[in-house]
Amino acid sequence: MDFFYSQENLTVIQWVLRAVVSFFVLLLATKLMGRRSIAQLRLLDFTMALILGNILAHPLSDEQLGLKGSIITTGVLIVLYLLSVFLGLKWSGFGRWLEPSPFPLIKNGQVLYKELGKARITIDHLLSEARKANVTEIDQVALAMWEPDGTISFFLSPQLKALTPADIQVVKDSFFIPRIVIREGKIDPVELDQAGKDITWLENKLSNLNLDAKDIVIATMGNEEQVKFYLYD
Repeated sequence: MDFFYSQENLTVIQWVLRAVVSFFVLLLATKLMGRRSIAQLRLLDFTMALILGNILAHPLSDEQLGLKGSIITTGVLIVLYLLSVFLGLKWSGFGRWLEPSPFPLIKNGQVLYKELGKARITIDHLLSEARKANVTEIDQVALAMWEPDGTISFFLSPQLKALTPADIQVVKDSFFIPRIVIREGKIDPVELDQAGKDITWLENKLSNLNLDAKDIVIATMGNEEQVKFYLYD
């Protein structure tokens, strides 16, 4: 356990152990903070990412710095992070300070120039984000909102939206995600069971088509028990 503490010199094994421990500590920290911190870097998440990276990076490059203090500090910061998230959920004022409410940048085809300053972005940045959203002209936008995570949501004018089946009263099948029953040559019994089928049923399907599961990259089953097979090249 000497690698936990400051040393004049660390052996190769001790450096490796520090790296391994730091990796799993950071992995655990991310797991404890939840998927929210991964999916979107808002003010609190961005702050935590910067601090944790620096705390764990220094002991990995300086042998005179112990690892124990960094791990303790990381634990304290995780507790503070979780407490801040909890307070943000329970105390609306604190929550709004951490994640301000979205506000409009474009309304009915008009750029709200003063709001650009509030978002601290330029007109060029706004136009760039519009192009990414396949918006070619500002007057096509009914509303553009600056979101708390720094993204911009664009809503086109109703007359520019594409027709949907509901608009022309067309009844479509219900939404269904195909189940992956074979993945890289291996049958997934859990997926089959959830679909109300078993391995014997699938093997009969394969036999009728003179196929072997090992030859299949992926096989998907639709809502009408139709199975599509995708073979290796």
